[in-house]
Amino acid sequence: MQSPEELAVLAEGVNTMWVLLVTFLIFFMHAGFAMLEAGQVRSKNVANQLTKNLLTWSVGVIAFFFVGAGVSSAVGALTSGGGEYALFGTLDGSDPNAWVDWLFGAVFAMTAATIVSGAVAGRAKLRAYVSYTFLLAAVVYPVVTGFTWGEGFLFELGFADFAGGMIVHGMGGVAGLTAAYVIGPRLDRYDDDGSANVIPGHSLTFAVLGTLVLAFGWYGFNVGTAATVFVVEEGSIALGDFAYVGRVALNTTLGMAAGAIGAGAVSLYKTRKVDTLYVANGLLAGLVGVTASADAVVWYGGIISGLLAGAQLPLVFEFVEKRLKIDDVCAVFPVHGSAGILGAVVMPFFAVGGFSASQFAVQVLGVGVITLWTVAATGAVFGAFKAVGQARVSADHERDGLDSAEHGVDTYPEFGPEVGEGTAIRTDGGELPNGGEIKLVTAVVRPDRLPKVKTALAQIGAPSLTVTNVSGRGSQPAKTGQWRGEEYTVDLHQKVKVECAVADVPADEVVEAVREAADTGEPGDGKIFVIPVEDACQVRTGVRGPEAV
Repeated sequence: MQSPEELAVLAEGVNTMWVLLVTFLIFFMHAGFAMLEAGQVRSKNVANQLTKNLLTWSVGVIAFFFVGAGVSSAVGALTSGGGEYALFGTLDGSDPNAWVDWLFGAVFAMTAATIVSGAVAGRAKLRAYVSYTFLLAAVVYPVVTGFTWGEGFLFELGFADFAGGMIVHGMGGVAGLTAAYVIGPRLDRYDDDGSANVIPGHSLTFAVLGTLVLAFGWYGFNVGTAATVFVVEEGSIALGDFAYVGRVALNTTLGMAAGAIGAGAVSLYKTRKVDTLYVANGLLAGLVGVTASADAVVWYGGIISGLLAGAQLPLVFEFVEKRLKIDDVCAVFPVHGSAGILGAVVMPFFAVGGFSASQFAVQVLGVGVITLWTVAATGAVFGAFKAVGQARVSADHERDGLDSAEHGVDTYPEFGPEVGEGTAIRTDGGELPNGGEIKLVTAVVRPDRLPKVKTALAQIGAPSLTVTNVSGRGSQPAKTGQWRGEEYTVDLHQKVKVECAVADVPADEVVEAVREAADTGEPGDGKIFVIPVEDACQVRTGVRGPEAV
């Protein structure tokens, strides 16, 4: 028979391994956030959004290590009538395994931080966002956890939030809404009369895959909060938090499913279509809705909490967009903010032990305190940046896209694969093609046919070309699109314009090569135009005429 000391070591080892496992799972949620947000922004802002997600973790986790964890401890002690705390306790290496607990708290803090990036996408300056991330991880979020998980005054009053439905997600959603309000909407988001224009994101595929990655990681978020697998009591080993872990897993699953159904049903009622993005966002809202209560409510409470959180999503998004005129790009407030608030408030109605009016009052108070602090702190930070002109990029940079303006990259360069080495470039002999004149062949084709067009031109000896992203309409019919429940007309289709000036290659060969490469047999394949060019001049040498081409 094992001694109590041996049992204690075994319990500590299993508990530590479990906490590390779920911590790594929660970290993986950043991949989901990156994909989800990248899919909901324009293609010209994808790299910027990905960079923000990378820096959220990198900057935020350092800030939380040196400052945030200590601030949380201090706020908890000071608001509960006193107690011991160490502002730089994380630097103490006397018990290395204590850092496991810090890391578990850090991944929660970084989740709250990364939510904000989706609200201010497409116009926030990187330096403003990163500075706010530092302050959120160092002060804003730690004050909230100090009030609650840090055993501060809300904790003493009995405020309950199992895994951060309000503390993490609600706080992050409120911060995102506040930041979006202070910075202002994207250009062209609203007309002069106040009506909203739909700006679709560039990849629904990314958004849905990101949603599923987040949902997978959420099991670490919720189930992982049942952090103590074993405890040693009176010389024997027993289950700790795992005594109720099944309830947490079930409510997480049911709430997730109910959230997607709720958002899809409301979307169907409002638009007579089941909007894909609303279903994806609703699934996440359902998860948020049960995160505060997964350990404490009956199974049908998990379903109802998730259903309500999903159903409110389209309604709250429409209110924020059309009534408040706030441009919340990735719908972070209805997904995280209002869903987190709702989940925390309705918890007492479905508690395993029955409804408690006093618990309901405490939940409302806690939600109010967290909301007021988050709005005040976030508004002050972004308000200060706005006052000195550093909150958002210039109008020119916003129109060009933050990928090029802030990072000097193009996520989708639209140039396709390079022609392999050894491709023969033919020089034409005999009579001068095109009657000795310069011809400009201009083709407007589908973007996905560009690699084939490039290859075809190289094969006939006309590799020099200019490519431009354009939009237009011709025989391809207009269609109606839908983005988060709102319809918009697509009558200008995305194309690329390929221009190829030739002198020693017959223009007819260029036309035929482009036509064969761009042909799909469907309306909208494009047009090809041949235009005579009066003259040409090579900038480097000054050579003019056909030789310049």
